[in-house]
Amino acid sequence: MAKEKTIYTCNECGGTSPKWLGKCPHCNAWNTLIESVAESAAPAKNRFAALAKTAEVTTLADIEATDVDRTPTGQDELDRVLGGGIVEGGVVLIGGDPGIGKSTLLLQALDALERAGQKTLYVTGEESGAQVALRARRLGLDGSQVQVLAEIQLEKILATLEVQQPAIAVIDSIQTVYSEQLTSAPGSVAQVRECAAHLTRAAKASGTAIVLVGHVTKEGALAGPRVLEHMVDTVLYFEGDTHSSFRLIRAIKNRFGAVNEIGVFAMTEKGLKGVTNPSAIFLSQHAEPVPGSCVMVTLEGTRPMLVEIQALVDSGGPSPRRLSVGLERDRLAMLLAVLHRHAGVACMDQDVFVNAVGGVRISEPAADLAVMLAITSSLRGKALPKGFIAFGEVGLAGEVRPAPRGQERLKEAAKLGFSVAVVPKANAPKKAIEGLTIHPVERVEEAMEVVRALT
Repeated sequence: MAKEKTIYTCNECGGTSPKWLGKCPHCNAWNTLIESVAESAAPAKNRFAALAKTAEVTTLADIEATDVDRTPTGQDELDRVLGGGIVEGGVVLIGGDPGIGKSTLLLQALDALERAGQKTLYVTGEESGAQVALRARRLGLDGSQVQVLAEIQLEKILATLEVQQPAIAVIDSIQTVYSEQLTSAPGSVAQVRECAAHLTRAAKASGTAIVLVGHVTKEGALAGPRVLEHMVDTVLYFEGDTHSSFRLIRAIKNRFGAVNEIGVFAMTEKGLKGVTNPSAIFLSQHAEPVPGSCVMVTLEGTRPMLVEIQALVDSGGPSPRRLSVGLERDRLAMLLAVLHRHAGVACMDQDVFVNAVGGVRISEPAADLAVMLAITSSLRGKALPKGFIAFGEVGLAGEVRPAPRGQERLKEAAKLGFSVAVVPKANAPKKAIEGLTIHPVERVEEAMEVVRALT
């Protein structure tokens, strides 16, 4: 079988060149030539063939919408992030730092699926079969019937998928796979894009669910072309500190479920175990309340979680520092300005450090009120009352805006034993919640007065 001709296509003008050049010979743009494969003269072998037969144009009302069937992976936290389980023909892209536990989790999930009667295939391009077997032994998966293929050539992987027809296959990792149709090295932009496209088409055509493991850059984003995230159905990020035993899986994109859903795992000697009560991770174990600490209730997908916000305010020099971990740095500067203007709390000459405990990242503005109360507590040197929580978005005019699904947040706090809450007035429940005293506020200065009265 003759190899197809390699050409280089310009991303700007679409012009082609038989060899790579620093500057496009057609539009003179620099560094825009991308390696690709020239279309074969013979129409019988079209590598961009349609996934299904051509369908007729029809209206939405005439199309029968059916719920997709899901297969549980045996890992409850992973199923939560996926939206209930693996979908037939779905393509999942999971990325994370080296050594975070991606291969460990997927091997555990494949073994559980195999024991449940699903045919599985683990394609490893970074390790040998013996190394995978050694990891399985460490995880206590002795006697596992998961099929393993140590291969990095795309054409051989596709042939194996066609012969074995597994229900779910894992490609670990997509950066190691290469196609003979391209001359570039594995891991290059052209190879990653081409291989991912072929694997995605194979999944849709055969019904095999495919999980692609992806490398990440030093900034934590998935390596390779951004089009990779658009090809797949679900994008998951594996987060966590390698020095900590806890790991988070966050859904960034999910065509079959909610986005921003998270799953929490603990790394043990026998692999990753799901954490059923993640709020316990993000709450400190202080015997007594300490200054600069405030607990808030955040929403991650459909799950309300309690997270401790810690602040440290210390005298700074001529250029005071503002540093936040797990929270937006620019938003911290805005909150300090609102705190000064509307509540009379000045931190111009103070270093301000804010941290979300447990390595969690909070992107929703409902953390505003808790951040401001933690800063004020640290500055005054007075701890907030025991069993105290707060949440709410703060505007530039000093108003406290409601947070979505406030009732669920308050019920979760009451369930975990919290007794005092300062919340936006719009989130105050009509019926009292047993064991929880709620102080609704409309403005920042009202919240500060309530806290002063409580302390």
